[in-house]
Amino acid sequence: QLQLVESGGGLVQPGGSLRLSCAASGRALNYYAIGWFRQAPGKEREGVSCIQNSGSSTNYSDSVKGRFTISRDNAKNTVYLQMNSLKPEDTAVYYCAAILFHCSDSVRSYNAWGQGTQVTVSS
Repeated sequence: QLQLVESGGGLVQPGGSLRLSCAASGRALNYYAIGWFRQAPGKEREGVSCIQNSGSSTNYSDSVKGRFTISRDNAKNTVYLQMNSLKPEDTAVYYCAAILFHCSDSVRSYNAWGQGTQVTVSS
């Protein structure tokens, strides 16, 4: 069974950077596309970025495009989300989730989720 664990969250000032990691265990990550999602208090969970299992295709939400970069190292069974130029509206719990091979726009399509890591952007 695939298990995911996020890390790297924290408190950062506006304009700062963080790198989130999503470490997988239980199964080889190279069969799975990995999506990053976030959920702010009182809001629905939203997709942030996704990377196909091979790493050949990525996508980003409009709100993070140009600031966030998703990448993966299948040898380390880890996916990363580099977040630059952070804004207060990026504050949320960030989750990674897995789906076989290809990314999906549907949150419900992802069948393995991490526990989340808090990102707070504040001065």
